[in-house]
Amino acid sequence: MVQKLLHIAIQGIVQGVGFRPFVYQLATDLKLVGWVNNSARGVEIEVEGSQSQLENFLLRLDREKPVRSHIQSLEVSWLDATSYDNFEIRPSTGGEKTATIMPDISTCSECLQDIFTPTNRRYRYPFTNCTHCGPRFSIIEALPYDRSHTTMKHFQMCVDCQAEYENPLNRRFHAQPNACPQCGPYLELWNREGKVLASRDTALQMTVNAIRNGNIVAIKGLGGFHLVVDARNKEAIKQLRVCKQRAEKPFALMYPNIDLVKAHCEVSELEERLLRSPEAPIVLLRRRKHLGIDLAEGEFSVCPIDNSSIAPHNPYLGVMLPYTPLHHLLMIELGVPIVATSGNLANETIYIHEHEAIEQLGNFINIFLVHNRPIARPVDDSILKVIQNRELMLRRARGYAPLPISLHPPPAILNCQSKILAVGAHLKNTIAVATNKQVFISQHIGDLDTVSAFENFSRTIASFQELYEMQPNIIASDLHPDYRSTQFANQFGVPVIPIQHHYAHVLSCMAENQIQGSVLGVAWDGTGYGLDGTTWGGEFLYVTDTAWQRVAHLHTFRLPGGEKAIKEPRRSALGLLYEIFGNTVFEMPRLAPIQAFSIQELKILKAMLERQVNTPLISSCGRLFDAIASILDLCHQTEYEGQAAIALELAIDETKTDEYYNFQILKLVKNKEHPSIVIDWRVTIKEILVDIGSKVSCQKIAAKFHNTLVEVIISVAQYMGEKRIVLTGGCFQNKTLIERAIDRLREENFYPYWHQYIPPNDGGIALGQIIATLRNTNQL
Repeated sequence: MVQKLLHIAIQGIVQGVGFRPFVYQLATDLKLVGWVNNSARGVEIEVEGSQSQLENFLLRLDREKPVRSHIQSLEVSWLDATSYDNFEIRPSTGGEKTATIMPDISTCSECLQDIFTPTNRRYRYPFTNCTHCGPRFSIIEALPYDRSHTTMKHFQMCVDCQAEYENPLNRRFHAQPNACPQCGPYLELWNREGKVLASRDTALQMTVNAIRNGNIVAIKGLGGFHLVVDARNKEAIKQLRVCKQRAEKPFALMYPNIDLVKAHCEVSELEERLLRSPEAPIVLLRRRKHLGIDLAEGEFSVCPIDNSSIAPHNPYLGVMLPYTPLHHLLMIELGVPIVATSGNLANETIYIHEHEAIEQLGNFINIFLVHNRPIARPVDDSILKVIQNRELMLRRARGYAPLPISLHPPPAILNCQSKILAVGAHLKNTIAVATNKQVFISQHIGDLDTVSAFENFSRTIASFQELYEMQPNIIASDLHPDYRSTQFANQFGVPVIPIQHHYAHVLSCMAENQIQGSVLGVAWDGTGYGLDGTTWGGEFLYVTDTAWQRVAHLHTFRLPGGEKAIKEPRRSALGLLYEIFGNTVFEMPRLAPIQAFSIQELKILKAMLERQVNTPLISSCGRLFDAIASILDLCHQTEYEGQAAIALELAIDETKTDEYYNFQILKLVKNKEHPSIVIDWRVTIKEILVDIGSKVSCQKIAAKFHNTLVEVIISVAQYMGEKRIVLTGGCFQNKTLIERAIDRLREENFYPYWHQYIPPNDGGIALGQIIATLRNTNQL
């Protein structure tokens, strides 16, 4: 029988998912000879056998591949046989580094069985893993994915673990983080001086007791520290808020099991699947109204919900299930939900080193559960919610980063040789690199307001450069000259292409949805530097394959105090009302925003507005939300981003209405090919004030306002005549707004597109910057 040789090069998610062991077992089963290895680009295979055997191998390769794997490209070459003797897993090879790094994966059911079986040698071992689960991105230091390139290189496998690692029939065959209690990482409990109080399982048991006794415990997990307290202990939560400098922002909860989650929250089939998924994100769930629980007092029971300590004024809970063996062991002992919030101080990066955690948190916390497996980079928990029966990512990190977005452009880009680094925005920062027709997006980095956050931003860029051995020849940045990310880009020493913020938003959503051709992008958020020097944020952009244009925007108003207004919705309200009423607004003492200021403050603000001093012009939809929240007396000053807009959305409660307020479309230029229209909301605000005076409920006013914004979208879409509508920007994290917009657009025969796995907020900006840069360099 004539023997053939098949050479296969595979790219995609094929490292860290048990792909080489799968190939080995498949080839052995088919009695083929040859080899498989990890390369810097993915996996390479050579198999030798008959034509029919090799065709069967190809068929089964795709059909039976590991569940967590994904084949993005498969290149096949038929060659002459070379007479291999057997099939083997060969050492990894180098080359251009474009392999997809697998995110960290939650503990599989088989490993759970190991840690809860008393006769198993990994019984109660908190670092149990296999090829199906465990740490990946948080421990990898270089490609290809081999133990020597991870932080597990510090632990030499014992005889038993080595035997598993080398046994093709064992699920730990080539599991790079493989370890056991004899040879692997272990726990220690430290006090705030770094003194060891206990180790291994004793440390875990003492941690459980400390949480039960009302202590805050800092726990080093997979991608950094969590700060943990008993979710029933109101005083402990109060102390945690002091520690975190976080007066009202909701805390995330970790539940011991899905049954208790269902007892406390409304959980759809999709939400349950997400909670149980290998990604194990935080999912925003609505608390039950009538079968609720008081999370802050006593035992969990059926009673009216009082959630004032965990998620003040918010009917949603951020919920996750245990995702590492350590969490499973901890939660099965406790049996109740815990607050599990990021281990950092306000606006700082999540801490990954135990001594750093003690230095920063030691004034508030005196118990630290740590371990000796180094964390290569901070990776926070991902957050998402369900919109229109599909996922909407709010924070992309553990479980999802750094999975790439594949570029699907016209032929002009296919030979793209540019190495592009995108440095993202200032808030909710992520960075991205483009190489080999893929965009690798970093984990959530956060706001770049502090030294710690900016250092993490710089380290993340260096990490991506090292992982992919990539020296960028182009950098994409935001157009805003004062963003720290922009300033970093300008000091890098390579050409910088500034990208308008809202254009990046639209391109990000287009790339995720693989849209080409023309679209009408609705980019609504809080702040974005405009081409005209004003602050944009309520934008309609017409985008084609070769150009883009701002075709409509919300009417502008002045923002007294500039950026100071971001944390003071009352300032947005004052600027909005001043645009309508001028100085007479200061003679309307019954208005809630006026009451929110002192007489002296009003004098200063009046002078600022009259003289147009530190009162930038804005068209921001985010600030419009803030203003309405203040006018309705819902929120005048905020502790966290989006608080006022969230309060306005939640004010709707269960109110159902199709009513909306009037607004005007001002057509500044009548040339249809180059339209320029302004959405004038001044009549909207006047009608809201009439409703307030007529004692119309806050719930109904909030609902009508949301409906008004949706009708604005419909009107502009009808005027433009573009059927494909892209909804993007931070305002479209609002469930009410986006769901109603999608429904109404479909009713009017438009085709709406929105985000799923890339955040609509500034966490998606880096992806859009990459796409915009490719277009600007005449490659798209």
